[in-house]
Amino acid sequence: MNNSANLPECFEGPATWIAADLATQPDAWLTTLTNAQVTELHSAAERYLASGKDIGEITARDFTLPSLAPYFKDLQNKLLHGNGLSVIRGLPAIDYSLEVSACIFCGIGSHLGSARSQNAQGHVLGHVRDMGLSSSDPNTRIYQTSERQSFHTDSADVVGLLCLKEAKAGGDSLLVSALSIYNRMNRTRPDLLKLLFEPIATDRRGEIPAGARPYMQIPVFNWHHGFLSVFYQRQYIESAQRLEGVAPLTTQQIEALDLFDSLANDPELHFKMRLQPGDMQFVYNHSQLHDRTGFEDWPAIEDRRHLLRLWLSIEGDRPLPECFKERYGSIEIGNRGGIVTDQTHLHAPLNI
Repeated sequence: MNNSANLPECFEGPATWIAADLATQPDAWLTTLTNAQVTELHSAAERYLASGKDIGEITARDFTLPSLAPYFKDLQNKLLHGNGLSVIRGLPAIDYSLEVSACIFCGIGSHLGSARSQNAQGHVLGHVRDMGLSSSDPNTRIYQTSERQSFHTDSADVVGLLCLKEAKAGGDSLLVSALSIYNRMNRTRPDLLKLLFEPIATDRRGEIPAGARPYMQIPVFNWHHGFLSVFYQRQYIESAQRLEGVAPLTTQQIEALDLFDSLANDPELHFKMRLQPGDMQFVYNHSQLHDRTGFEDWPAIEDRRHLLRLWLSIEGDRPLPECFKERYGSIEIGNRGGIVTDQTHLHAPLNI
């Protein structure tokens, strides 16, 4: 049941980290690949690409990793039941073609879960870069701009990023624990926290499944079967206010959202990292939020900031409340998440 009854006063455990925990314990979230592991990943990619199959169709059976498969099984457990985040460093992506890097990334993703569509076009491999679009356009996705994103969750169990190229300046990755935000709000303003368990409209930004409204009604915090899950994108909550049928935000709701954002942006709670070329970051969306600072890009197109993104559905994950069907379509564990419309055809485009 999605309400605030019977919730603990304070959550504990590895997913309730604060910034100092990650700063002083890098081994808890950062792993560096060995030369032998890099060779294993590259060899698996070469074998798969020789088959001629679309990268978007890759499975763990197609992408055999004799020594690394147990590691990714442990990583899956860490994302679901541990601190909810990981960075894998050491992939020499700068020396690889886009095709090889994408194949390795999707191959690793196949060992963690099943890839989900990230837009109405059915892209299971997303390209995160500035497309010169304006965030004032209600159909623009914020990751297509160079602007600050704000803390949010994506529409899948896990989001993965592979950094191919850095920006000239900025573009840092920010992470914060939703459980730590809950703990602070419950201690200081439980009256406002309670409001975040009520449904709130979030804009679909033009990617509307057949028969659905142009907005979703999903609470920020969801308490279901003993799990606290978060679903949040402030910019899309605000842009939903233009849509017919959406109730105006109350003064109290705005105060609650402002406090949530203030805590997410508190340096004591959130952790900042700079993803280097070749870094792969995986974040568990149900307990963590992520963000990206604004950035200045390089003048030459071929040098500009470029990340690849995966949305994954994970076997053995937590149950989600019925309201998540508005975004996920299905809440079947291991087969949920993503954006699906009548025009969706799953594939992994290399050039966008």
